[in-house]
Formats: sequence, C-alpha cells, structure tokens
Amino acid sequence: MRAQSSATTAPSIAVATSEPERPGFGTLQAALGVAAFSLTFPATAWGLEGFGPWSLVAVRSVLAAVIAGGCLLALRVPLPGRRHWAGLAVVGAGVVLGFPLLTTLALETSTTAHAAVVVGLLPLTTALFSALRVGTRPSRTFWIAALAGATAVLAFTVQQSGGALTTADLYLFGALLVCAAGYTEGGRLARIMPGWQVIGWALALCLPLTVPVAALALAQEPVRLTAHSVTGLLWVAAGSQFVGLVVWYRGMAAIGIPKASQLQLAQPLLTLVWSVLLLGEHLTVAAPLTAVAVLVCIAVTQRSRG
Repeated sequence: MRAQSSATTAPSIAVATSEPERPGFGTLQAALGVAAFSLTFPATAWGLEGFGPWSLVAVRSVLAAVIAGGCLLALRVPLPGRRHWAGLAVVGAGVVLGFPLLTTLALETSTTAHAAVVVGLLPLTTALFSALRVGTRPSRTFWIAALAGATAVLAFTVQQSGGALTTADLYLFGALLVCAAGYTEGGRLARIMPGWQVIGWALALCLPLTVPVAALALAQEPVRLTAHSVTGLLWVAAGSQFVGLVVWYRGMAAIGIPKASQLQLAQPLLTLVWSVLLLGEHLTVAAPLTAVAVLVCIAVTQRSRG
C-alpha cells in the first residue's frame, strides 16, 4: 500500500510544479535571475576577503546543495529519469563547478567591473550554444541586435583593459563557454522538469566531488570569518547558486533560451552599479554609454521573432 501511495503522489507533484506558460511571467522570472546574478561578482569579492578561491567555490556549492536537497526531500521529488542525467551533468559542470571556479580565480586579480563586462558576452555565447544544441533559429534581426550588444560590451572591455588580455581574461572567456553550455542544457531540461529541480539535482550530482574538495580546501587555505566574507559566501550559495538559477531556468523555459539570454546583457551594467555601491570601485564615462546601447539591443531582441 505504501508503494502504491508513493507512486500516485509523484505525478501530482510534477503537475503542481510545472512551468508557467505565460511569456510575461517568464520574462519577469528571467529578469529576477539576472538581478540575482548581478550581485555574484561583488559577493564573490567579499567572500575572497575571508576564503581562498577553492574553499569559496566548494563551500558555496555544498551549501547550495544542502538547500536544494532539503527542498527535494521535503517535497518527495522522485529521481529524474536516467535519460536526463547526462544533461544534469552538463549543468553541474557548467554552472555549479566551472563558472564559479573560473570567475573566482579571475577575481583574485581582476576588478568586478572588468569581469562583469567580459562576462557580458554570455548572452551571445548562450544563443550560439542554443542554436547548436536545441535547434533554435532566431531571426536575422535578433542576431544583428545580439551582435550589436555583444560588440558594445566587448568594446567597453577592450577600452577598460587597454587592449591587452590577461590571465584573468582567459579565465573569464573559459567561464563564458562552460556557463553557456550549462545554461543551454538547463533551459532545455526546464521544459521537461521544474527549473528548481534542474539546478537542485545538478547540485546534488556534484556533491561527491564538492564535499571532499571543500574539506581539503578549508584545511589548506586560510579562513578569516568577517561580516563581508560570510555575507558574500551566503549570497553566492543561496542567491546566485540556487534561487537565482531557479527563476532563471523557469524564465528560459517560458520564453526560450535565446530571448532569455539577451536579458543578461543588462547584468554587467547592474554589476557595475553594485561594484560602486558595495566595493567602492570607480567607473569611466563609457559605462552609461554602454548602458544605453545594451538596453536598446535588449528591447530589439525581446521584440524579434524566430
């Protein structure tokens, strides 16, 4: 009887947590994800004040997995089908491990403002991965606007760095590739299962790696608990690694991966604001000019049709 009860419970959970189909609500959720992600770099900079890069990345993933695992257990969510594990592994490798590690290593020597504008190329990278992986075919207007937005961000980056690429830039470009792959696969899976389950299972899948790495890193790297370091760690774990990805994947499932990815063109500009308010970094005159160009591109991509 107990087995029969469990079997009849699982479908009701899936129906209750299915993704909304309203495009406007999907856009709102994707935008909330972008807002959460915009705080990631400043929070990481705070976290690096008290943790080493490996400790920060591993501990944030473990904490996020604990939150996600608690939700999965509380709702008695059944394990995803075996056919989905490969996709979840890509999500884990891209957004749970690869992107946090590479950007954290970059932020050891780069400012958050510089990192933010380099990662501003993520929307175009995600759209390219989406076209290759899930067969999306955006319109020519979409691609022109996306390329224009990416060009504006790239020009800003080159102007800020003086035209020279650094080791931090190489880390950031690597982060673009792995994150775009994780976003694309996560957006695809979010059409099959609720977005919060996508990131939840990806986090759980990485636990056998992140737990021992966290233990080893904490033993090897110095730890200094301060208000900034603890706040930064908690935000990247709960806000960036779980809640932000939950609404982000839900938004991508509702409005499509290419259009959702273009909302991220606003992320570097939001991060620039946080870098001034939270870290005291200084911006150049080019920042508001880039903001106007990027917002125009966002408006065009959101109105264009595939």
